[in-house]
Formats: sequence, C-alpha cells, structure tokens
Amino acid sequence: MSDGLDLLRERGVLSELDWHFARAVARLAGEVPPPVRLAAALACRAVGQGQVCLDVPRLFDGGALVDDEGTPVECPWPPADEWIAALHASPLVAPADRPAALTPLVLDAAGRLYLRRYWNYQTSLASALQVRAAQEVPGVDHERLADGLARLFPSDAREESAGLDWQRVAALIAVLRQLCVIAGGPGTGKTYTVVRQLALLVEQALAAGRRAPRVVLLAPTGKAAARLGEAIRGGKTALPCAAAVADAIADDAVTIHRALGAFAGHRTRFRHGPEAPMAADVVLVDEASMVDLALMARLAGALPPHARLILLGDPDQLVSVEAGAVLGEICGGAAPRTYSVPFAERVATRVGVHLPRAAAAAAAGIRDCIVQLTHNYRYRSDSGIGRLARAVNAGDIEEVFAALGGGGGVTQIDPAPDGTLGPVLEQMVADGFAAYLAADDPLERLHALSRFRVLCAHRRGPFGVESVNARIEACLAADGRVRPETTFYVGRPLLITRNDYQLELFNGDVGIIAADPDQPGARVAVFLAADGAPRRLAPSRLPPHETVFAMTVHKSQGSEFDAVAVLLPEQPSRVVSRELLYTAVTRARAQATICATRAVIAHAVDHPSERASGLRDALWR
Repeated sequence: MSDGLDLLRERGVLSELDWHFARAVARLAGEVPPPVRLAAALACRAVGQGQVCLDVPRLFDGGALVDDEGTPVECPWPPADEWIAALHASPLVAPADRPAALTPLVLDAAGRLYLRRYWNYQTSLASALQVRAAQEVPGVDHERLADGLARLFPSDAREESAGLDWQRVAALIAVLRQLCVIAGGPGTGKTYTVVRQLALLVEQALAAGRRAPRVVLLAPTGKAAARLGEAIRGGKTALPCAAAVADAIADDAVTIHRALGAFAGHRTRFRHGPEAPMAADVVLVDEASMVDLALMARLAGALPPHARLILLGDPDQLVSVEAGAVLGEICGGAAPRTYSVPFAERVATRVGVHLPRAAAAAAAGIRDCIVQLTHNYRYRSDSGIGRLARAVNAGDIEEVFAALGGGGGVTQIDPAPDGTLGPVLEQMVADGFAAYLAADDPLERLHALSRFRVLCAHRRGPFGVESVNARIEACLAADGRVRPETTFYVGRPLLITRNDYQLELFNGDVGIIAADPDQPGARVAVFLAADGAPRRLAPSRLPPHETVFAMTVHKSQGSEFDAVAVLLPEQPSRVVSRELLYTAVTRARAQATICATRAVIAHAVDHPSERASGLRDALWR
C-alpha cells in the first residue's frame, strides 16, 4: 500500500519539511506502516498551518485535504478506526495517558495526533493554568478591597447586567486569585478595568507595609506593547486614588520575547524558564489572542509560583500566526456571563460586591477566573459597525447583509472586475488620505494617517497588500499628490516589520517620510515618540519596513482608524474567515466599507477558523 507522501508533495499539500520529517521518523523505527508515515507527515503539516495537532477523525468529516489551488486531493488512507489502530501499534507513537516514552508522536483518546513538542506545550500550559486557577491569594484585606472597589468602580457607571458590574468582578478576581482572564471586543473597557485592578493590588501591598508589586506588562508585538504602556499611563492619571498608588503602577511594557530573555538569533531559546523564573509578582499580557501555544507555554513556565497572571484579549479576533488559539481555548468552555458568577457570589458578602443570585452551583477552576465584557463604550446602540460585528460573530449571514444595507457607517461595494481599485475605491483612497497628504507638519501628518486605512486579507495576489499599495501609489501620483520616483519620497507612509530595540522601533510602528528641515533636498523618517513628540531618523537607519497605505488585517490588530476599506479577494480562500472579517470591521471607529462580492462575504461569515487542539478539553473537562 502506498503512503501517498510523494503524491501529496507533488500536489503541494505537503511541504519538503513535512515529507522529510515523515521519512526521518520512519527510519527511527525501521519498518513503519504507510498510514503511520502519512500521519506523521500530516501532523507536521498541521503545525505549519496553525493547528496544534492532527485531528484524525475530522479528516473523515468534511476535512478533505486540498492542494495549492484549493482542489481536493484523493489519498490512499484507511478508515479512521484502522488508522488510529495502526498509530496505537506503532513504536513511534505514545498514548496520551502514558506519554513517558520518548516517542516523536503522541496520540490522545480523541484521536488527535501531536508532535511530541506540541503535546508538551499543551500539557504544561494546561497544568500551569489549572494550578493558578485553583489558587486563592491569602492575606487580602477585604475591608480595604471593598472600599477600593466602590471608589474605583462607581456603581452607576461602566458595565452592568442584572445588577452585576462585570468590570468590578474582574477586579475582584485579579485581587483574590492567581489567574484572571478578561475577554472582550474593542471598546468594552478592558484597559479601564485593568488599570483599576493594578491600583487595587498596589493599595493592598502599600497598606500592609509591603513594597508595591513588581508588575510586568507584556504584549506579543512591540507596537502592541507600546500601546499598552500608553494606555496604562493615560488611564492612571484619572484614578481616584492616592498619588503614591498611581505612581507605583508600572507603565513600561515590553514584548513577551524580550521579557523572557530571548537569545539573539533564536525565537525558541530563552533566559527565563522553570529553573530561572522572571522577577515578577504580576504578569499582565495584552492582545492575548495573538499569542501562540508555544510562547504562552514558555511564559507560563517562566512565572514564579506566587505570581498572578492576567490575560486581556478578544477571543473573537484573528488568532496567532503560529500554532494554537490559546485565548479562545481558555474562554471556550462556557457561555459568557456564566463564567465567574459562582465564584463572585461566594465572596460577595466578604467584600461588599452586589451580585444577583446565581442559579448555577459553585464551580471550581478555570470558570472562576474568566470575565467576558460585552457592553461597548465605543459603538452606540445604533452603530452600524457594532451591529455588523455582532452579526459576523454570530454567523448570521442575513443580519450581516441587513447591517451592510442599513447605513450607520457600514456598506458593501463590489470589487472592480479588471483588477484595478475601481472608481469607488479610488475616490475613497483620495478622500481618506486627503488630510494626510495636505498636512505640512510631520506630526499633523502622522495623526492624520490614522484616520483611514485599506485592509487586505492577503499579502500577495491582485488583492494583496503588495499590489494594492502599488496601485494606491499610482492613483495618488496620477493626481500629483505623491511623487514616488524614489524609494523615500515625501509622503510615503512606513510600517516597521521587525523590532529594533536599539532604535526603539518595533514591528507594527508607523511613520512617514518627510523633507528634512535642516538639509534642503534630504529626507527624514518621522515617528511618534512615547511622549507624543516627533522622532526623526535617517531613512538609511531604518529596520525592515514597507509602504502602508494598505496593510494586512493581521498587521492591523490592535490599531484603530476612523474609517477602513476592507478589500477581500475575488474568490473565497481559507484565509478569509469569520475572525478575519470581524477583526477588519472592528478596526474602524465610524465607517467600514467591505469591498467584496456577497458570495465572498457570505463564505467568510460561514467559515469560522477552527484549529485542532486539546487545550480546551484539558482545561474544561
């Protein structure tokens, strides 16, 4: 029986890495049945596609393999039960309940096949989260906590439902437990809540005569870290607390890689780990939906035993580029609003929090540590963007098109059939960048640049970022607004694509090329410093970068614009998912235009991203 590896490699289903991995592990065990070789290759392929494991039963439930052109590929694999039996019998595979043998593959009871490394990541992370979820922090001054909650979370403000202030509950969890997860979309008050959480933790420490807790603020990218630091600095200026408390709240954020002490040239080797934990009492991670399984497992393993872990993010957004959908798996075991009620009810009488009577019995563990914020302070109840985002998340195609046709700042237009921007999008581009290109002052230009952006699903192809940026440049040049005769022309917007800690420029930072005021005819790159002042650098010093009239939806995560134009490909693709459309739409504060056919939009809404993983089961069952 053929294992089908050569066929799948020829069709582009398997990469060279997948093919060679299967051959290499087969050589370790000598004679290996074809189904096992094929499974090893597909498990390696799964990780490359963002999956944590190969879900063998799903291959027989509509999970057909496709080639580079999207065409299904017939492959000589056996029925699922025979395939799983062959895996159980193979010396290359260890069962999940007895994984001690150092085999390259691990198979769990649900038929999920893991590369050993990813099985280790999943089990270590699940264990670390469960340990923290079960721990209540001793020595909390409940009377002071009640006072702080009432002062920092006024009862007539913020998020309430049936008498329950969910932001107050989130703060309660952060003080009383070692794990706190705050989930919510853009504008739901996550940063508002977490600044007050940190104030409560500082108040508890200072009142007890201890030093303020060592708080480490983290984000997956340099740009996200910079935004987190800015948000904390801005939020703590308005806190109703003593000046000493506000001053003690940390506001310098770094990337997770930097905090772990990544060795130069390595993305998987770190200074900190179980044997050398980080110096931290509280570790707060923003944009947690962007953190992959391997990195989150490394971070959890590097925390000292006493440290609190606070995760913030939107589980409905696009997941990490690498394998895993960690935040979604953590939040995936119960309906929102039921997460923390039992725990909060149990401690309500101790800390004076008014809560409704919970119908459910008290539940222990991860459920006690999660709060999902749903009230939106950015979008009004009649906001078209809010309505569209809710419909996309619900997978309600009819409501999506009703929202797109109902005004309120959202609309749909068909893409140009000839591969150009088309007259409607050209006019949007001209209007959207008009204030940016008309401004004389570089600082004014930088602020104007955040008003509009074109968002693309792909990097390459006729509707990809590379092509669209070139078309926008040509469109603006035809009107005489830019002169792109040279690489660093005046008015070129830049997106940094690699961190440079020496220059303090990070992946995702946006700047512009302007005329150098000190040297006629010369050019200078201008970025915003942390204090809001302009920073000027010679273009020759810049780390890797690209033009950013348009950017991918992935790169836009965490950013906000007054208006966006979302440009999707002509045909559905696996990249164009429900999460991508939701993320793109919610980058806009006021206006969102989707440039795509109704068929592509419907396909996106009907296809949520699904990543094979056992983390949800490990945490919730």
